[in-house]
Amino acid sequence: MTTGTSHIDVGAYALGLLEEPDRRAFEAHLSACMPCHEELAVLRGVAAQLHGMPPIEDPRDVTPVPPPPEVVSDLLRHRARKVRRGRAGRALAGVAAGVVLLAGAFGTGVTMAGDRTGDGGGTGDGGAAAVGAGPSVRVVDGSVETLMRDGHRVTASDPGTGVTGTVAMESKLWGSRVGLRLSKVRGPLQCELVAVDRAGRAHTVAGWSVPAKGYGLPGSPAPLTLQGGTALTPAEIARFEVRTIGQGGGRTLLTVPT
Repeated sequence: MTTGTSHIDVGAYALGLLEEPDRRAFEAHLSACMPCHEELAVLRGVAAQLHGMPPIEDPRDVTPVPPPPEVVSDLLRHRARKVRRGRAGRALAGVAAGVVLLAGAFGTGVTMAGDRTGDGGGTGDGGAAAVGAGPSVRVVDGSVETLMRDGHRVTASDPGTGVTGTVAMESKLWGSRVGLRLSKVRGPLQCELVAVDRAGRAHTVAGWSVPAKGYGLPGSPAPLTLQGGTALTPAEIARFEVRTIGQGGGRTLLTVPT
């Protein structure tokens, strides 16, 4: 797997379709790629919904009708343009379609709360805004705050790193919706929240960047609030860990037992 193709393997990885060499290569790429972390958090919930769906059978007693020649020519020209633009090879359009079809069924994904004093990049009610560190937290669509208020909450702090956090869980048909509120974390850092199952395997829930001024600190008092998802049920989760990734990664900033 080349670096150029790593980004388009998120769906295949979430669905368990990668061969062993490609799986290892993608996991190495994932450790330093925040966009892939965020997309994986969404697609894992989709993969859980798609699992077990029966294949769609072709209609019986129907003779396939070949497309007209002009349609074939248009398709070939369209593909040639995509190759020239360097956008060929995105073979996971089916997974993207699954996201669209299932979007109304569940709210999995990464949603982050920013500050009111940002550059106006927020979307107001109902939309996700970019992450920011400011004096107050703006609720992006209400769902994160609802989850943090009504979900099963556990709180922990790490005396070594000084980081404190609260995790909230909500059981879903596809797994668990997970919210995180994190304070006293200094940047710049790249981090991920992982759910560790009873067998000790780590499952990525969400990923994000911490700016230099951090979250929940003097000068930047607002905590970081975000949500993600995992295919694990709450009963299957032994603990959550906030880990650093990318350059200088590999540290565990906070462990939250369930």
